[in-house]
Amino acid sequence: MGKTESGAMRLDGVRLTHADRVMFPQQGATKHAIAAYYMKAATAMLPYASRRPLTLVRCPQGQSEACFYQKHASPSVPDEIERFTLRERSGKAREYMLVANRRGLIAAAQIGALELHIWGSRSDRLERPERIVFDLDPDEHLSFIRVRKAAFELKEILETANLRSYALLTGSKGIHVVVPIRRSRSWEDVKAFAKGLATKLAVSAPENYVAKASKEIRVGRIYIDWLRNERGATAIAPYSLRARSGAPVAAPVNWSELNSLDVSTAFTLSNISERLVDAPSVWSDYFSVRQSISNAHLESVSDAERSTGSSA
Repeated sequence: MGKTESGAMRLDGVRLTHADRVMFPQQGATKHAIAAYYMKAATAMLPYASRRPLTLVRCPQGQSEACFYQKHASPSVPDEIERFTLRERSGKAREYMLVANRRGLIAAAQIGALELHIWGSRSDRLERPERIVFDLDPDEHLSFIRVRKAAFELKEILETANLRSYALLTGSKGIHVVVPIRRSRSWEDVKAFAKGLATKLAVSAPENYVAKASKEIRVGRIYIDWLRNERGATAIAPYSLRARSGAPVAAPVNWSELNSLDVSTAFTLSNISERLVDAPSVWSDYFSVRQSISNAHLESVSDAERSTGSSA
């Protein structure tokens, strides 16, 4: 780390401008503090986030000012954030972004990127997703206890299908239930399974769940967002900050410890350091799990999807 011209500085060789700009006013956390966090979090974060197409939430003037989503590379993106060409569903080729190392994460902080959202596949095999994400998104009046209960219920349903799952506190309102899978199925298959399972749960317990994004039908219930599992969709990366008051962090948790948590914002920039030390033990077997979506899995949820009613 060293000072450079015009009040800028370098962190791990990455140039930071306006390093003393306050990005989270409540904490007084500066751009340098954000960059230092991402440098420290790189070992925990990169196994999940590297080499994936990214969407960044950029807040150039800080969390309390205007923020915007960016999924295409632009001239303002530093060279440490790599670019690659991706053909979109429209047929148009566009430049996307990815990070490959901690310098890429620091460079994201340099351009005010507080959040990193990732695809479910990596750049070397874009058409073969390697994870499924069920985003449990509650009606704003529901307690976190309800969301936590829903996560355990979904975990049990997945276990009956011989699928291991992992819990991620989103740093927002909900929980992501993440299912790592072999890179053997298409986006269409993975999306069909996610939609079918969400619909099956919504049909079986309509008083608790919906599988449609409508705010009107979500009142008093939890939306099981399965749309994270289509080509081009993203979900918050593990260990990413959230551009929200309090500087929360999206944090992986063990199922056993989830029982003792009462908010999805339990981890923040202020208390995440110790968590990073323990990171390898949290989802310790995530990358050793060998499981796939089978034809039997798809068939098991197909009836529910075909019978979707207005309440789902």
